[in-house]
Amino acid sequence: MTSPFIEAGGLLILPRLQVQNANAISGPLTWGFPAPTAFTGFAHALDRRLTGCSSDASCELREGFGGVGIVCHGFQPQTTQTAGRRTQVFGLTRNPFNAGWKKFEDKPAALVEEGRCHLEVTLIVIVKDSFGEYDGGEFARAAHRVAQGMRLAGGSVLPSRYGARYEAWWQVLPDDLDGQNDRFRKLRRRLLPGYALVQREDLLAERLAEMRAHKPGATALDALLDLSRLNIEPVGADPAAPQETLWQVRKRPGWLVPLPIGYAGISPVYPPGAVDNARDGSTPFRFVESLYSLGEWMGPHRLTHLPQLFWHTDADTENGLYRCVNAYADFTNAIGSR
Repeated sequence: MTSPFIEAGGLLILPRLQVQNANAISGPLTWGFPAPTAFTGFAHALDRRLTGCSSDASCELREGFGGVGIVCHGFQPQTTQTAGRRTQVFGLTRNPFNAGWKKFEDKPAALVEEGRCHLEVTLIVIVKDSFGEYDGGEFARAAHRVAQGMRLAGGSVLPSRYGARYEAWWQVLPDDLDGQNDRFRKLRRRLLPGYALVQREDLLAERLAEMRAHKPGATALDALLDLSRLNIEPVGADPAAPQETLWQVRKRPGWLVPLPIGYAGISPVYPPGAVDNARDGSTPFRFVESLYSLGEWMGPHRLTHLPQLFWHTDADTENGLYRCVNAYADFTNAIGSR
């Protein structure tokens, strides 16, 4: 059974960060809110900047940061809808002209489509190092200043607004479960209005089992698409017109979304320098493809335990899995809370 107790010194809360032009295309199949990997990577980069780690080896000598909680307060995709059409298109930049050999050969450079969005998010980071109230407050303010000069999901973090609700703060975690639960109840109220992103692989497994009962060849992708789309189904005869069938949209168990959570290896691990044109010639190389799971946007007040909020990195090099995981499904199955 998953323990609801977190062994850490405290929580670093970066409230209501405004991010401009973040990446809205995190995988080959979907677009929308950035993937959890963008936020765990941001926390890792912030940790290295705060501690002055020059390499991953030096970072492993300290405890550093743990998981990252993601709460969204606003999301504005930079898309437009063409008149007379239902599809949306991204607002793309206009590339400069490339000078051709002749004047009539001048044409814009090749355009690589980039989806962008504006975000307002609160990040809750587990810090394993212990600080007091005063030292923790100084640490939170220093982390906030550093974060404003970084990139988050490829977007620019805008300067912080004035007011107490926009100031970073430090939350000491008590050494007992009751104390942590009391702190979490107070923290949940400060995260409203907003939606926390959690993983619902339990719903994906349940739907896959239901589909395989009628169609043995169903795959996890079929179950993911079935839970992500609008399914219009017949529910019986129309009371107003018994000779006609009544159709309704199938109700979902929550605000479910397809979610890219990492990568799976599709090749062996090559030694450094063995693959031409690799980004880093001193790091082992592996070809990968995107991994998808099911996520749910949920009000923070519906979470019952603090670990349900956080995303953690999980690397299984033997099986070639590099992903982010969330413990909400474990608590749902073990404790029966939802």
